Amino acid sequence: MLSHAGPASFCSLKGHAEKFRIPPNSLRLKLMASRFEFGDFAFDSGRGVLLKHGAPVEIGQKCLILLETLLRAKGRTVSKSELMDAAWQTLTVEESNLSVQIAALRKCLGKSGDGSEWIHTVQRVGYRFVDPGAVVSTEGEPDSAAAFRLLHSKPSIVVLPFINMSSDPEQEYFADGMVEEITIALSHIRWLFVISSSFSYKGRAVSVRQVGQELGVRYVLEGSIRKAGDRLRITAQLVDAELGTSLWADRFEGGLLDIFDLQDRVTSRVAGAIAPRLEAAEIERVKSKPTANLDAYDHYLRGVAGLHKWTREGNDEALAQFYQAMKIDANYAVAHGMAARTYVQRNASCWMTDRAGEVIEAERLARLAVVLGDDDAVALCTAGFALADICGEPIDGDALIDRSIVINPNLAWAWLYSGWAKATLGEPELALERLKRARELSPLDPQAFSFLVAVAFAHFVAERYEDALSSAEASIRGKPDFILPNLIAASSAALAGNFDSARKAIARVRTIAPAMRVSSVHQVQAMRAQDLERWSDGLRKAGLPA
Repeated sequence: MLSHAGPASFCSLKGHAEKFRIPPNSLRLKLMASRFEFGDFAFDSGRGVLLKHGAPVEIGQKCLILLETLLRAKGRTVSKSELMDAAWQTLTVEESNLSVQIAALRKCLGKSGDGSEWIHTVQRVGYRFVDPGAVVSTEGEPDSAAAFRLLHSKPSIVVLPFINMSSDPEQEYFADGMVEEITIALSHIRWLFVISSSFSYKGRAVSVRQVGQELGVRYVLEGSIRKAGDRLRITAQLVDAELGTSLWADRFEGGLLDIFDLQDRVTSRVAGAIAPRLEAAEIERVKSKPTANLDAYDHYLRGVAGLHKWTREGNDEALAQFYQAMKIDANYAVAHGMAARTYVQRNASCWMTDRAGEVIEAERLARLAVVLGDDDAVALCTAGFALADICGEPIDGDALIDRSIVINPNLAWAWLYSGWAKATLGEPELALERLKRARELSPLDPQAFSFLVAVAFAHFVAERYEDALSSAEASIRGKPDFILPNLIAASSAALAGNFDSARKAIARVRTIAPAMRVSSVHQVQAMRAQDLERWSDGLRKAGLPA
């Protein structure tokens, strides 16, 4: 049973969660690991811990970031904007947030030996650490690339100039344009840091590892273009710069007459494919880290991994990890959105233990995700999906998902959620267009069954029961224990007069969720009243108890 199902349980989780040492923040220069000593304190930047008389001090991560920023300034006044950039990164927050954190840091440090404050306020400018003390040990100043990598310790990538393997020099311009387009498309992925220009490498024979070391990036995208007659062949490969291993590769072909359409198709396919590959690579990376050293982003990645398992245990683990991420960083918009998304999975799989409480919690998380991440595509589409699917706000949810697509038109899951929302609102044809786009962006998605069940639902709304049955059965083959496609298959088969298939689907439903009744199916999937009436009628005909 999930131990944090309802709001009261979540309060308990927050109040009694195991305390752990705050790890280094993503903006911290980890290779410049230093130990600062002042008064009774020692700050170890490599471990990301503040010690007093040798014992760890319980302190929030924002306070640690501010403290380190002030210590590294070595007595220089640090502006408010510099401190806010360090602690809140790309988030836009009120200046009062900084004042609150500085006050908390002062309270934690207390007074210095002469009774004065360690941190002085410089009116209308910022703050200054009065006596940063001696730096006991420093591992050395990193070179510019290492410093760059550390400042952007979230996943980073560069798109190398594509190699023109044709004799036609005009294809140079097309190749350069392709690199620019892909770079711009990747820049829409908020959790990915993208190097804006790599043309200094044009014409140079360099290894991927060399590029990674020089630019301080984890991943490199390389490619080539070859002209053969009136056809173009484009290849692209995503490589882990540290290991030198290929994570993804694909080939695209098209005619010269539709060259710009080909460029658009390649750009969207590459950007759409890279995001899940990078996410998978980052999840594998974080699995090797000891749990005591995780920061908010790594907890988030573990949550995503749990969610993708699509099991009750994985779902429970996902929620726990997302809440840990939010505990470390209360402004983490994507963690809020993904937690809300996790509740959608719980609902569609009949795993909820306190549905009323969990739906309230899902809406709270979704609304917060929108406030904290109003320009983040992942935060908006996951929040919108939760609002549309389980919170009874399909119009609001649909609008948020549409906004996410404008922000990042290459996010496959946003198009999937849009398909669900459009079908829920009774727009099946538009839903199918959105779902087709989702599959184009992620043709080899490991959770293809979730795309197929959305297609089945859209066909059901359009009253194309044979098509709905076919797509639902394809989804079931990918995930037999997922109750939603089984319910759609049962109702669609019965309404199409295929009672043999209907009975088989109902048998699977009774195995997956023995307590399922016609009177409770409205909780599994949001839909219009007229669609629910047809769905319920089909399930009654298929043999589901009232």
